[in-house]
Amino acid sequence: MREHLIFTLTAAMGAMGELAGHERRGTWTWPGRSAILGLLAAARGIRRDGDFSALDRLSISVAVFDAGTPLRDYHTVQTIPTTKARRPQSRPLALKEAGDEINTTITLRDYRSCPLFGVTVTGDGLTDLRAALEHPAFVLYLGRKNCPLGAPLAPRIVTAPDAESALKHLRLPPWWPIDKAVAKVLIGDFDGQDMAMTETRHDSPLDRRLWHFSERRFLRQNVCIAPLEQES
Repeated sequence: MREHLIFTLTAAMGAMGELAGHERRGTWTWPGRSAILGLLAAARGIRRDGDFSALDRLSISVAVFDAGTPLRDYHTVQTIPTTKARRPQSRPLALKEAGDEINTTITLRDYRSCPLFGVTVTGDGLTDLRAALEHPAFVLYLGRKNCPLGAPLAPRIVTAPDAESALKHLRLPPWWPIDKAVAKVLIGDFDGQDMAMTETRHDSPLDRRLWHFSERRFLRQNVCIAPLEQES
């Protein structure tokens, strides 16, 4: 038996990593390790160049109650030729001087609408993390800044033998349909079990200032997690 910090994540729109190219920014169907650590860091008030050593040692699992519906947004982006942009002037002046030389392109942004996830965190400092999630230092998002959370995280610390058992104590939002309050997928940090059950993903932070991530192996398990209660 060990202590687990559990909480829920939901939003009207969420964007959870994947390749971030110039023309298209995709999203996975669940938040990876870097996303959860970033959310915990924001709650604690840790900036990008801060000390993440304590958070890096945490073990994280994510239960997918609903991956949400795919949603694509289109952005019109204007870029200024390098010869114009490098001059010491404001962007409006640079745009005016560039004239017909401005390059206009359409970029794509992928989201998941109305997703719901359960998260369990194990390691040291859980009491402080729970307090931070209840009163976060910075505004919390489900991915990008235009994806504010749609409900309180409802963090709590429970004692359970494993992540699957701990997640049964989640408090789901009161509007979530009872017949959908069952997670069918549990994604957790690899702990040396059967390699046949593992997948890989580049979501382990390596250099936060340069946005570099290293490869991580994780377990994807088919489970049936039905929380014992919902928020009243």
